[in-house]
Amino acid sequence: MSNRVVPVSTYVAVFIALLILTGTTCWISFLNLGRLNALVAVTIAVVKATMVALFFMHLRYSIRLAPFVAAASLFWLSIMLVLTLSDYLTRSWVGSPF
Repeated sequence: MSNRVVPVSTYVAVFIALLILTGTTCWISFLNLGRLNALVAVTIAVVKATMVALFFMHLRYSIRLAPFVAAASLFWLSIMLVLTLSDYLTRSWVGSPF
């Protein structure tokens, strides 16, 4: 199996983009966007996680099985989060007798 050689300039560009997105997250946290603060922060976090997975984990240039495994793991994580939140959000919040 041959490995693709990724130039160092690609890693540097991704690193600089990650630094800029981190700075943007910090800057956005000081702005009052109301309900959009969480949405913007999560969107930036998803973009950063995607960049890390594609370039630093080499999912972009790997065989087709690796992105499938990554997508399957994210699907499994979403199932676990939905099940956990469905339990948490449907509990009745009655005070404890103790």
